[in-house]
Amino acid sequence: MDVENPSDHVHWVELFFDLIHVVTIFLLGNYLSHHLDWNGVWVYTALYLAVFYAWADSSIYNSLFLSTDIPHRIIMAVQIVTAMFMAASLNSVTGDGWPYFALAYAANRALTALLYWRARNMQGAATSLAYEQGRNFFVIAAVFASSAVLPRPLAYWVFGAGVAAIQLQYMLPGIGTLRFQQFVPRLGHVSERFGLIMLILLGEGFFKLVVTLSDKGIYKAEAATLFNLAFGGLSLFALAWVYFDSVGNARPKSRDLRTLLLYWFAHILVMWSAVSIGVALAGEVYVGFWEPYPVGYAAVGAVALMLFLASIWVLQTQVEGRDNTRRHAHGWVRLFGIAMMVVQLALLGQLPAILGNLIFCIALFAQVLWPLATAVRELKAEDLP
Repeated sequence: MDVENPSDHVHWVELFFDLIHVVTIFLLGNYLSHHLDWNGVWVYTALYLAVFYAWADSSIYNSLFLSTDIPHRIIMAVQIVTAMFMAASLNSVTGDGWPYFALAYAANRALTALLYWRARNMQGAATSLAYEQGRNFFVIAAVFASSAVLPRPLAYWVFGAGVAAIQLQYMLPGIGTLRFQQFVPRLGHVSERFGLIMLILLGEGFFKLVVTLSDKGIYKAEAATLFNLAFGGLSLFALAWVYFDSVGNARPKSRDLRTLLLYWFAHILVMWSAVSIGVALAGEVYVGFWEPYPVGYAAVGAVALMLFLASIWVLQTQVEGRDNTRRHAHGWVRLFGIAMMVVQLALLGQLPAILGNLIFCIALFAQVLWPLATAVRELKAEDLP
């Protein structure tokens, strides 16, 4: 905060930290693939929130304090190692892997506390902010560590309380650290970090599609399955298109608390949706044209696309610029896509895969084609005498 005109660009250490989540998100997606029921979805969502906060809290620190010295790099390196242990324990997290996940997560939070604890010695008004953040994360890390040794399901409830405490320590009126005037993240830096992690999350979808087909054996696949694979890849590219044209790398339009909170929570939801759609599209490898799409994958994909479009709709009202997006990709386009997914949910398990894919295709690709068609019409109208 003492640097004049700090850069918004992501440092290589931060990018390395982002990339380690490739493995974590892939294994998290595997967990959902193997637990496509209500209980599995809830556990997957809880784990997603925990992993997201482990990434996001580091991002917030790096947007508040510029630190690239050797101790900072060592702390970030150890954080990456804790993320490795978290990822390795995900497949068995509801069994014998739980203590490993909880202890690795506790260590990860303690290292975030250490980052803030180092910053408390800086001169200026940010000292009290860094002190409180460091103290809060040390306490929360102890909560997570205790959940590793508590009997279950009590351990899960204690861990969940710790995850909730992460948000509350920022946002509680009067005592949350958002009350500090010095809590001023570099918004350009935050938006760039969100954009980079979105690319990683969507890239996981490609990874899952390819690995699924590779495990099955591409030489065993029918032509219809190969077509489905290509459709899945194009769908993931379209998701990136929609995100980056609408909100990607765009800063929040103000530092108003309501704007920042909407920007934050909508990104949590849009990222959950991106990971979930990547999992759902892996079902393309298991079907041809005429058999029904696997019901669990289809349900996850439909709900996730609905939430993705709703989140994008909220986000595009909260970012600066993007006037053309708000005019061309307006709320009615988002509502159309959501309505198509409601239709798909109503017909779940009754349609051949080719028709289910067609409905999904119309809902998603309308988000690209409608704005383009509208823009072309406007350009032609401007050219008229």
